Amino acid sequence: MSVNSKAWWKIALEREVIKRSLKTSLIVGSILAMINHGDVILALDMPVDRAIKMALTYVVPYLVTTSASIGAIRHHDKNQQ
Repeated sequence: MSVNSKAWWKIALEREVIKRSLKTSLIVGSILAMINHGDVILALDMPVDRAIKMALTYVVPYLVTTSASIGAIRHHDKNQQ
């Protein structure tokens, strides 16, 4: 594992990064879940394959927000040196 990889994981596991990513994931994921899966949610008829897709609806915004946070923190740290 390179030094940059360790820095990436260290930043990704920071409390504030996790909090921000979870908050964004809940908001964006819920909106997307209702848009994409609202019919089966309201019908209370969720097949397993749709449940897996819906879970991914929350994972993607989490990963995007985490990645953006890491990039912003690294950029800020680089400019502080």
